[in-house]
Amino acid sequence: MNKKFLGLALMSTIILSGAGLLNADEANAHGYVEKPAARGYQGSLDKNTMGWTAAMEKYGNVITNPQSLEAPKGFPQAGPADGRIASANGGLGQISDFVLDNTGADRWVKQDVQTGENTFSWHYTAPHSTTKWHYYITKNGWNPEKPIARKDLQLIGEVKHDGSAASNNKSHQVTIPADHSGYHVVLAVWDVEDTPNAFYNVIDVNVKGNGEITPPVEEAPATPTNVKTSEVTTSSLKLTWNTVSNAKEYNVYRDGKKVATVGGTQFNDANLAENTTYSYQVEAVGTNDKISEKSAAVKATTQSSEVEDNQKPTAPTNVHSMGTTENTVDLMWTKSTHFLGVKNYEVYRDGKKVATTEKTSFKDTGLKADTTYKYTVKVISVGGNVSENSAVFSVKTKEAPSGNTTWEADKIYNTGDKVIFDDLEYEAKWWVKGDRPDQSDAWKLLSDKVMNWETSKAYNGGDKVTFQGQTYKAKWWTQGNQPGTESVWELI
Repeated sequence: MNKKFLGLALMSTIILSGAGLLNADEANAHGYVEKPAARGYQGSLDKNTMGWTAAMEKYGNVITNPQSLEAPKGFPQAGPADGRIASANGGLGQISDFVLDNTGADRWVKQDVQTGENTFSWHYTAPHSTTKWHYYITKNGWNPEKPIARKDLQLIGEVKHDGSAASNNKSHQVTIPADHSGYHVVLAVWDVEDTPNAFYNVIDVNVKGNGEITPPVEEAPATPTNVKTSEVTTSSLKLTWNTVSNAKEYNVYRDGKKVATVGGTQFNDANLAENTTYSYQVEAVGTNDKISEKSAAVKATTQSSEVEDNQKPTAPTNVHSMGTTENTVDLMWTKSTHFLGVKNYEVYRDGKKVATTEKTSFKDTGLKADTTYKYTVKVISVGGNVSENSAVFSVKTKEAPSGNTTWEADKIYNTGDKVIFDDLEYEAKWWVKGDRPDQSDAWKLLSDKVMNWETSKAYNGGDKVTFQGQTYKAKWWTQGNQPGTESVWELI
């Protein structure tokens, strides 16, 4: 398939009920490092000074969409391929080129940072549930004239999260090594909790400090205060506390046993027993790794399911698409709350229920190209109470390339039939109906794109896959054999 079709999402629009007309990429956008400015965000700033055409030539389509540099998570074992790290493999098709991977010591605007502790702040347009953020910097001796590869990077920081929304953890303290100076690139990775994806931002930095670093603080951080519980249900609760100066993370204790380490000042505890009292304490871990005294204990008792459910759950909010193709819409929304807890969500397309899920996401497949669909989501509580519908999310699937048809789940395909699925072209090997092209042996991938290896999928001799940032080719038929460890795969 011609590459010019890969970025058509940039041209579509959506209508959010009650919010007016918005660009589709604003709905698909999720976040970027705002300070110091990431490369993509810098491009969106530069378009206002250097002009749209010049900025587009230098940065590519990211100037309209700095929030959507998204690729599979699991870095460095998985994620974008070497040489495509800066562009996040093109942002899952939302950005149609790889201009951000271009090289040169003088090509990119550099942000001044110091050796030692620096603050990296994110701007979230959809504050997804989050597992962690992790930060890397190019090693001394890296070559700025070559695209960034894994071997060029070293880990310099990790900020753990508890799966709650990213909005309660916007800024992170990251230490630039004392032996670094001059031009380097920092890679910031934001791992989303409830999708297989992460957001990748590179920040071009000019490291100052001549190898000197501020002497570390010797004393332990202060004891956390104002520890509180809220949103207590039959099986979960939220714990919050005040920020402690010089703390890089916090240890959370339940009934005297450590149950989590988080980077922010919030912890969502789950899988609790109903009608049970728990005691919580928090301690701060300093940037020098010294640990504070534990906070005063706070107790909370979970709800009983025998309590009458006389209250509707809050309606799901922020329904949006994580990515829209010719025949798929990857929906996501913000978690609902209820005093007893949430049982599941129901997804409606054009007024008809199409899914029931416990997750806050659903990928709708088998859709028609160039067609507008309207989605609503509602939630059901543990006690069976049903929320109001979410606001209507209206989205139009992408137009199919000329001469191609999009895959439809209820259609029969014969040998040789060609379809488009998730922006890629496939050909049927034999009669098939209902089997997704990206998951079934009945389909052959025709597009010039190497997909990530999947343990459950069968591959024929000559098929290519990416795994842990490297590309492999199958020597013969294989299924379940991991590239890099089995002789059936040849590194290319």
